[in-house]
Amino acid sequence: MKKILAFVFLIILIAFASTNLLAQAGGELHFCLRSEPKTLNPLLAADDASETIRYLTGGVLVRVNRLTQELERDLATSWKITNGGKTITFQLRDGLRFSDGTPFSADDVAFTMQQLMDPALHSPTGDAFRSSEGKVETEVLPKNRVRITFPAPIAGLDRLFDQVAVMSAKSPQKEMAVLGPYYVGENKAGSYLILKRNPNYWEKDPAGRPLPYIESVRLDIQQNRDIEMLRLTRGEIHFINSLDAEYFDKVVAQDPSMAHDAGASLDSEEMWFNQVANSPLPSYKKAWFTSTNFRRAISEAINREDLARIVFRGHARPAVGPVSPANKFWFNAKLQAHPFDQKSALQRLAQDGFRYQDGVLHDHDGHVVEFSVITNAGNKYRERMATMIQQDLSGVGIKLNVVTLDFPSLIERITRTFDYEACLLGLVNDELDPNAQMTVWLSSADSHQWNPSQKTPTTAWEAEIDKLMRAQASTLDPKKRKEDFDKVQEIAWQQEPFIYLVNKNALSAVSPAVHNAHPVVLRPQVYWNIDQLSLTNEVARNR
Repeated sequence: MKKILAFVFLIILIAFASTNLLAQAGGELHFCLRSEPKTLNPLLAADDASETIRYLTGGVLVRVNRLTQELERDLATSWKITNGGKTITFQLRDGLRFSDGTPFSADDVAFTMQQLMDPALHSPTGDAFRSSEGKVETEVLPKNRVRITFPAPIAGLDRLFDQVAVMSAKSPQKEMAVLGPYYVGENKAGSYLILKRNPNYWEKDPAGRPLPYIESVRLDIQQNRDIEMLRLTRGEIHFINSLDAEYFDKVVAQDPSMAHDAGASLDSEEMWFNQVANSPLPSYKKAWFTSTNFRRAISEAINREDLARIVFRGHARPAVGPVSPANKFWFNAKLQAHPFDQKSALQRLAQDGFRYQDGVLHDHDGHVVEFSVITNAGNKYRERMATMIQQDLSGVGIKLNVVTLDFPSLIERITRTFDYEACLLGLVNDELDPNAQMTVWLSSADSHQWNPSQKTPTTAWEAEIDKLMRAQASTLDPKKRKEDFDKVQEIAWQQEPFIYLVNKNALSAVSPAVHNAHPVVLRPQVYWNIDQLSLTNEVARNR
């Protein structure tokens, strides 16, 4: 009996091992880019397609694990921040080579930093490191170490290096020589790119086998979402990294095993009122929009649960404030989404002298409360949200007019002419750290959308947010930073310059042929662990 059990156990082990090996047999992974990469220089990557290439090919000193949201070692084995947050010193891995065989050393890190911080390059990645005027000093140290000193402290400094792909100072291939799992092997403009396995990639799996498992990656440029979906169902591509709710439900209907809902993403949909003092709005409407009671009342009159359930088919959740609950560390868990309460909304309005009579709301001077909200034409989700908000506000006697504009015209109104009353748009968040939101919350910032580029804060609460945002950015103590940014979230929740509506879920579709895929809420949702993905043996043979 024992021999039979042992034999059966041996068969199971062999079968498991065989399956594991079959799933790691190379092959070619296929997925689509929505546009052609604007650049292959990783320091200039700003569009989604260029960011994808950077992520798949670039080696970085430290890496944010998209699943745990923790910082991990990559090209650097250790690092230390000193000098009051101005200096970071990296210990680098020994014996590494770029994809073309050029040796990697601290000189390459120094070269990369020189390029990154060169004002003539205009690197969007470099902007995150510009804490103050002055030169960034990089010093190559003995024993394969490098020290980088900035002119002023940078909170969360180490995490910023997750975005910096190290370039070779000596390779004749320049930015095409890479340290990541893949390199660009073929680039047919407007059609596709093929990435090939980097033969010098340093990382191995726990069994000592070289990574990545997959031999090559084909990236087809495909703007049409319907064609992309069709190709997925035919098995021509292996995943779609980000789906909207409607396409996601189509995937569920066709093959539920491919559908992945990772929960609330970092992205938000919000509405705000124009509070610019010199905007071409009548003074009585300016008075409405600058009133905290008015903004809070509008917020309470909107049914966020219905927006999430109907517009996004349940693949969203009511938003709380500037930070999504998907941001595990920085989210202020004490706050809750504002409830749908039209009775409370009318009570708030009454405090400002508004009168509700015969189904119509008037202000204290007798003006009928009516305003317009602009949003971008062609975005069916925002158009649907605007229509539902229109219905909700009619419940408190407010007439809302929905105006859809082409995107350039919308941007013109909210950034230059300020000829609008309210706007409904979304905010895409790629970064966890609050410093990424500096351009939104500082009253002097261009993206302080409800009242941008203020010379001095217009309100006391905006001045307090300025103070808190600068305070959290100037200390290295994570606890103190968290306390300060929690207060920012509380003020935003109380004042509602942005009326946060929903956080959309991170939705994706992945073929069962892809092994070890764990879609997450942070970009890139599906291929964040690209070097550990593998394909079934059958797929690997046929590609």
